[in-house]
Amino acid sequence: MIQIIYKLLVLAVFCFSVHNIVSAQVKEVEVLWETQLDTSKVDITKSMYLDVDQNKIPGIVDEQPNFGLYKDNYFISGISTNKKVNQYTADAKFQISIRQKLAKGVLPLNSILMLTYTQKSFWDIYQKSSPFADNNYNPGLAVVTPIISNNKLGGVGIMAFEHESNGRGDSLESRSWNYFVFTGTYFYNPCFTLYAKFWAGWIGSDNPDLLNYRGYGMIAINYRSINDRIWLTSIINPRKKFEGVNLQLELSFKVNQKANQYLFVQWYNGAGESLLEYNQYTSMVRMGICIKPPMRNLF
Repeated sequence: MIQIIYKLLVLAVFCFSVHNIVSAQVKEVEVLWETQLDTSKVDITKSMYLDVDQNKIPGIVDEQPNFGLYKDNYFISGISTNKKVNQYTADAKFQISIRQKLAKGVLPLNSILMLTYTQKSFWDIYQKSSPFADNNYNPGLAVVTPIISNNKLGGVGIMAFEHESNGRGDSLESRSWNYFVFTGTYFYNPCFTLYAKFWAGWIGSDNPDLLNYRGYGMIAINYRSINDRIWLTSIINPRKKFEGVNLQLELSFKVNQKANQYLFVQWYNGAGESLLEYNQYTSMVRMGICIKPPMRNLF
């Protein structure tokens, strides 16, 4: 029990520190929308884009902090929906995701070179000694390019090279792969974001059929309320040859309008949630807290 409390305190301190670092970035984006948007006249069925002077993009990029969030950072716990609920089927899951800009200034096409790191961990917190079931480590090198037309920000494109493994070395439980990622995010309006991600690469010998369960890409639809209070996300990941679909649904609710912490509920249904058990079917509902990156979600 003491070990569990200690680990939770470490995670809490980390999340609080990250929140303080990125809160300024989130506020800057909110101010941009507030200066351009009359919330009483927004029609969420119609497209609307953030006005950005393309000539000022290099300066805006340079002013941003080098370090920040990349994907959602969260800590959640929950139960299985397809198995008897006990200490062996309930667990905790957390994700830490950060990025570091590698150079001052921008590349051609106003692109940014970033080092990224995401860790997703599955924690058998309710079992004796509370062991970690699996840790998935995901470093990467990414080039991020804003998509701007006629001084309107339409989205973001990302090309990256990433590695993912569970750090088990030469054991029978080792899992790994290296791959290129191509991502496109379309900002339909302040509320709706459409996201597509595709990957291709080299699969480790310990998990040669990984893509049978992870497929070759995913699409996501993200809704964010005008006041940034509610987020709804649906992530659809077709498996190889579309023989089944991995589905992830998320609901985020901001309790305090001045903060960036959200109450967070996530349901994962399908295969491939963790590297260790990538070929096993999982259906888990978990809830907890989430800290979101500036402006939009990445997955």
